[in-house]
Amino acid sequence: TGIVAFLVGFKFVGMVVDLDISTRDPLSYIFSAQGNLLAGILFAALAVGSQYYNHKKNKAEPVTKKVKTYPSTRVGDMAVLAAVSGFGGAKLFNTFEDWDQFTTDPFGSLFSSMGLTFYGGLIVAVIAFYFYAKKYKIDFRHLCDAAAPGLILAYGIGRLGCMVAGDGDWGVYNSAFKLNEDQKVVSAQKGEFDQIVANNPEHFARMQKEYKKVPNVYFHSSVLPVWFQAYTYPNNVAREGVVMPGQPAPYNRQLASPVFPTPLYEFLASVLIFSILWLRRRSWKVPLTMFSVYLILNGIERFFIERIRVNAEYSNGMSQAEIIGLGIVAVGIILFLLRKKIDSTVGVKPIAQN
Repeated sequence: TGIVAFLVGFKFVGMVVDLDISTRDPLSYIFSAQGNLLAGILFAALAVGSQYYNHKKNKAEPVTKKVKTYPSTRVGDMAVLAAVSGFGGAKLFNTFEDWDQFTTDPFGSLFSSMGLTFYGGLIVAVIAFYFYAKKYKIDFRHLCDAAAPGLILAYGIGRLGCMVAGDGDWGVYNSAFKLNEDQKVVSAQKGEFDQIVANNPEHFARMQKEYKKVPNVYFHSSVLPVWFQAYTYPNNVAREGVVMPGQPAPYNRQLASPVFPTPLYEFLASVLIFSILWLRRRSWKVPLTMFSVYLILNGIERFFIERIRVNAEYSNGMSQAEIIGLGIVAVGIILFLLRKKIDSTVGVKPIAQN
């Protein structure tokens, strides 16, 4: 209680006092060492004092009794466990994916508000929940099935956040489109993209250094809306691209050439997968069916979307997300084939179904 109260006072009072600084870049302020130390100490002292007073006032003789505890009563604990293990795993796997950035600035990389790998969070959280289920005698199979629809829906909502914020989680360049003089996305001829790259060397320098080329795909459909095929992420929080005329800093940039808005594609795919799981949830009676189908569909979706995303590749020409995506598909298929043979030894005796 004291730690939480200290952080609230330190950060939020600091943001109010240093309003000019915090409003220019709230995320950087929150993840920095800046704050109001006096307010943090005061908030912590008041919170701890209040807890101590209530403890003394309501102190009673301890009573021991047996009570029935169902999984639903532990949702609060599970939410905290999911947040801690999920965030920690997402940061850990992102460190492996962007190793050069981590070695250059370890502290900044770990405590940055950006840079999270979903599969890292999923893998670490599953391991943490397995031991949690074993400790509190919850059938791990049913816990996996219950979590599957929420996992994919949360993933989609997260990707929608990436789309709105423009945090760098976008696709490769769509060379069939360009920005005109009025900063609007319009059709481009084949070969024009090379000229755009040549005219904006600073914007494309890092990508050319890392990938030896600027990844792009020429795709144009008269049926689909332009923003669904090509988007420049104006005012993106990643501060990538060229300066937008007349826009105040620091979020005054947009990409010099449109890219595929892959977060939007993943949001739509996640909603579709969620709908399948939700509509079929009552007809799948065998434990782990729901979870194995979730793994298969999510792994397939992630593998194919990675084909048009920019990520660091290993020597085999595949990114970390593609390798993990294929691995999760394989795990899902194995689980689906063996689900009838996997008994409650993964947890304990199955919970009675209503």
